[in-house]
Amino acid sequence: MKDLTNTGTVRPFIDQDFLLPSDTAQYLYHEHAAKMPIIDYHNHLPPDEIALDIQFENITQAWLKGDHYKWRAMRANGVNEAFITGTKTDLEKFKSWSATVPYTLRNPLYHWTHLELKRYFEINDILSLSTAEKIYIETQKKLQTAAYSTQQLLLKMNVEVICTTDDPIDNLEYHMNLATQNLTIDVRPAFRPDRVLFIQRNDYLDYIHQLEQASEMTIKSLNDFLEALHKRIVYFHQHGCRLSDHGLENMEAEAFTMAEVTHIFKKKLDGENITIKESRCFRSAILYFLALMYHEQGWVMQFHLGALRNNNERLMDSIGADVGCDSIGDFSQAVALSNFLNRLDKDDRLTKTILYNLNPGDNE
Repeated sequence: MKDLTNTGTVRPFIDQDFLLPSDTAQYLYHEHAAKMPIIDYHNHLPPDEIALDIQFENITQAWLKGDHYKWRAMRANGVNEAFITGTKTDLEKFKSWSATVPYTLRNPLYHWTHLELKRYFEINDILSLSTAEKIYIETQKKLQTAAYSTQQLLLKMNVEVICTTDDPIDNLEYHMNLATQNLTIDVRPAFRPDRVLFIQRNDYLDYIHQLEQASEMTIKSLNDFLEALHKRIVYFHQHGCRLSDHGLENMEAEAFTMAEVTHIFKKKLDGENITIKESRCFRSAILYFLALMYHEQGWVMQFHLGALRNNNERLMDSIGADVGCDSIGDFSQAVALSNFLNRLDKDDRLTKTILYNLNPGDNE
């Protein structure tokens, strides 16, 4: 590793040995890891943008339009919502993000930002309010060329597999479109049934109606409900899906009987209120039945645990869910997670499982 401290040369923040402090690290990365393709089994890339190979108008559209991680940082920095999800121009929004970036130092956002500027756009400048407009103009020129279409950007980063995040009611039309294209990137759906679990929500019956339409059957009982979910899992499997994806505050593994769960589901269909205890029992049961279906298909399960979601109800009501109003939760995970996995393993029906925990205090 070259020592540039006394040469008068200004070393860029991101150079070829960024985060590689030893000769061994540099060898392993440059000779092996750097050449490996990206296999991304969890992301929120919109399949329609990939299928249609869209061109982003500018870096705000590419970077800020749907990135709630950046939105959270901007709100924490006191940026008015008009410059985040509101009506301000794309340039004004980018300047607000650029003014926030220096305050994200030591946060991965700071590193991601500058790695992406360098690797996608060959820009070594540090992003701040003073460099914002220059970078905005330079990236805009490149984004409007064919080499910076959505598919070309993915190819540029040597992406081999992408698993998007898809609701059970999705018709997967864009995945079907992609299957007909001569694209070397394997874009697959991932089954994300979060809305299936939260029976206590006011819009749950509306969702059941949408599930009826997607599964082409009437849902009048718990057995109908499980059959509809099974049909959607088979449909997803037929279109390349090989894994599920769950976002949960905490794992649910309450004891339940079929009679209890049948009664709870019927109460909801009849328009009655569901108690907290009943909703936990219902989620525990449906998670278990879904896990059995995943095992039957040979899928992998993914569980994202520990997020305290939608803290700001006002923003959720005005903008929607998953807009950067989540935070780290302090839920107890170990006992229920152990019970859930053990219940499946006892019958040798535990499929491969990937766990993500958002609370670093629980990682050990």
